[in-house]
Amino acid sequence: MLLRNTAQPQLPGQPPGPPGSTVDSTRWCNRRSGAASEPWIVPAPDVLERRRSKEWLEARDMSGAGLTVLVTGGAGYIGSHCTVELLQAGYAVIALDNFVNSVPSAPSGSGLPPSLQRVQLITGKELTFYECDLLDKTRLQQIFQEHKIDCVIHFAAIKAVGESMQFPLLYYKNNLIATINLLEVMEAHNVYQLVFSSSCTVYGNPESLPITESHPTGDVTNVYGRTKHFIEGMLKDISAANSKWNIIALRYFNPVGAHPTGLIGEDPTKEFTNIMPYMAQVAMGNKPHLTIFGGDYDTVDGTGVRDYIHVMDLASGHVAALSKLHKDHQRIRIYNLGTGKGVSVLQLLKIFEAVTDTEIPFKICSRRDGDIVSMYANASLAEKELGWKSQFTLPQMCKDFWRWQTMNPDGYRSSVENSVSRKASQNGHTVTEHLKKNGHSDNSVPAKSSQNGHHQHTNGKIPMGNGHS
Repeated sequence: MLLRNTAQPQLPGQPPGPPGSTVDSTRWCNRRSGAASEPWIVPAPDVLERRRSKEWLEARDMSGAGLTVLVTGGAGYIGSHCTVELLQAGYAVIALDNFVNSVPSAPSGSGLPPSLQRVQLITGKELTFYECDLLDKTRLQQIFQEHKIDCVIHFAAIKAVGESMQFPLLYYKNNLIATINLLEVMEAHNVYQLVFSSSCTVYGNPESLPITESHPTGDVTNVYGRTKHFIEGMLKDISAANSKWNIIALRYFNPVGAHPTGLIGEDPTKEFTNIMPYMAQVAMGNKPHLTIFGGDYDTVDGTGVRDYIHVMDLASGHVAALSKLHKDHQRIRIYNLGTGKGVSVLQLLKIFEAVTDTEIPFKICSRRDGDIVSMYANASLAEKELGWKSQFTLPQMCKDFWRWQTMNPDGYRSSVENSVSRKASQNGHTVTEHLKKNGHSDNSVPAKSSQNGHHQHTNGKIPMGNGHS
């Protein structure tokens, strides 16, 4: 599906400007609190650029110009933020998703998912989208036949640690078989450049901290982490068997935050399993308290320690990885992406409270199966070889996520976009659908999503089991 940002961008609650006017340094959005609405001044995308280091900006190039990248799980949390960076780096993006872990477009099936509508609003660039489950190998083959794809970023997976312990076969089927399908189709179409979304969970309980890439793997404490470890093993095997493969696996730690505009962020479609969305829901009064699993760990305050990384830092790391693939052929290379700073759950909670001026009640419960005590990264190899280093601080992560949450209290499900001229599509083929009213974009109130945020689409595709993170 193609969406062209041809109309003057008009965000929810933004006063319409005169014809030909632009909104560049600030943008208006609504913060809904009950029936009341207050205007928010939200940083435009150039605010993100100003946060980058001078060195990073000087080193940045349009490495993706003329290249097409396929992004699996492209409508999800990390996938959508990465797509912003890819478009801004000059890549043509084809995104796939099946909406198990992301919110689809309106029930009519027309238009892009709301996350990708907003990606195009942020970047002013269009992308191609297919609703596709990677377990549907025939459908995947059709997409590769229709497009000349140069490289792939593979995010698609179901990813909840606790859930994986309850439904191991579901995780093995979806994460492993889907990846095998993708690799076979890539090889059949001579596409050998791959960035794989791996995880720090492959390290299990670390023997030493901070964790380097040479740390032993395999003693994994949960099924989700084992699927990532098995896939890494597959990638090592195929790259050894066929020298054409050029693969980077990124083991990243705990992504949080949101795009600084507040337009895209994390919107879980299942029960909240990641800490920051849960924290924000408690802060907004939608949940009574935060549940903390384990208060008797050998840490500074008894709660688990993690390496929280801003999702936009993570996104730029994927672009840096693609750039490395274009320059060097190494068969397979693995990098950690993290800040190198361990933060306990209670420390994160206190910072979130301070940044948002809220109070978050919490209860400490027994440890959860599959969790570990502490882990944080040594990401010096990524800095040395990819030229990548995290830029955002933990208060910035909290501030950006709070902006997203307060601007979008119901996530994407309350704001399926009808605000720009839309190039909707059927099965990836473009048709134009104009949605304008009195010369301005129509900001009509969207329909609520169906149960669990999933829709039956009119194109006959039904979301299947392979979730996209």
